[in-house]
Amino acid sequence: MEKEHHFWQWIEDWYGSPEELAKVLDLALEMLFYLEADTFDRNEVQQVVAALRGLVVGLRN
Repeated sequence: MEKEHHFWQWIEDWYGSPEELAKVLDLALEMLFYLEADTFDRNEVQQVVAALRGLVVGLRN
């Protein structure tokens, strides 16, 4: 139960809501299909990487 609470707290702290995280992850899927030079700006790619890394860390803890 505590892990789940920390996970949801992380989502709220970093993204404000699960819906906002879902938007970032949706963008991640788009990037995986269309990532080419000058398709997305560096900040967008870094945000997606941070979201994915956070999920991985949260799921491993």
